[in-house]
Amino acid sequence: MTSGFVPPPYPYERLGEIKAIADRLEGGQIDLSVGTPCDSPPPEVIAALAAPGRAEGYPPSIGTAALRSAAADWISRRLGATVDPDAEVAACVGTKEFVASAPQFLKLRTPDKDTVLYPAISYPTYEMGAILSGVRAVPYQHLGEIADADAARALCLWVNSPNNPTGELSDLAEVAGWGRDREVPVLSDECYAEFSYSQPPSTILTSGTAGVLALHSLSKRDNFAGARIGFYAGDPELVHYLREARKHAGLMAPGPVQHAATVALADDEHVEAQRQRYWRRMTRLCQVLAALGLPAKMPDGGFYLWLEAPDGDAWAATRMLAERAGIVASPGEFYGSASTGYLRLAAVAPDDRIELAARRVGLA
Repeated sequence: MTSGFVPPPYPYERLGEIKAIADRLEGGQIDLSVGTPCDSPPPEVIAALAAPGRAEGYPPSIGTAALRSAAADWISRRLGATVDPDAEVAACVGTKEFVASAPQFLKLRTPDKDTVLYPAISYPTYEMGAILSGVRAVPYQHLGEIADADAARALCLWVNSPNNPTGELSDLAEVAGWGRDREVPVLSDECYAEFSYSQPPSTILTSGTAGVLALHSLSKRDNFAGARIGFYAGDPELVHYLREARKHAGLMAPGPVQHAATVALADDEHVEAQRQRYWRRMTRLCQVLAALGLPAKMPDGGFYLWLEAPDGDAWAATRMLAERAGIVASPGEFYGSASTGYLRLAAVAPDDRIELAARRVGLA
């Protein structure tokens, strides 16, 4: 038998021992390791899933006209950019599959390129998408450090703002300019855009659509992660190519989900309530961490706390959190070798569970 790719353990499945430690406390573990929403989508969105006439036939892979129009309207209303819903927007089956599959389609489009550039501290699927596509994954911390040789070989450059896990905000216009100057497509993962705190929500599309794609998800904005729906928007030539390639792969979001997503994108009130909810939870978690001698700062965006581990030992800090507060956190190495001395907490537990952690560390 020839040897080939052996998938590594999925990062969060490595937390079994930590979860067992946390479960020993009365009331059990408080899992803040994965950024999976715990709150409910708006009732009208759930009701839309059961609307008649949406499940019988195959849904359009590119998204219904109604969904694409709703996405374009949302981009204009919330992010201040203009896109053509007919030529510059398309649906995806949740954004993780897009992140993982985009390199293989781009490699087919540009076979003389073989490199994916991605943030050194980031969501692990940027790197894994390159690996699964059989191309090079090259991390960068700053645009200025990217070697000309790597840029010349690049299929794309990923940027994530607000960043998971750090919460940092990028200068997206600068990133777009870097890509255009080098003819490298820039793929901007903006799934946390609605959860920006130090400045208004932004998108790479405000600098125009040429050479860029913005990727958006309803998982975070609408607590709709289980429905697997998102969309990408930007350069019309690139959108057209990906639309056509993805049709052949059978990538299509279910019809009822597309209809529900159309309803969700038309409403902003529930998103503002969720934004305040995450801010409140992160504030309380900072107090819990301070009581344990783990100071953390509030992020500029997203709903994660990213903090340095004492003595750079993230696994020891993760174990201590489980033992004393019943909190399950993620060691920083899940997000790249540049972050091994950090850990991440996602503010995705209900308020009463976070209060249980607070009581465990002596907070009233």
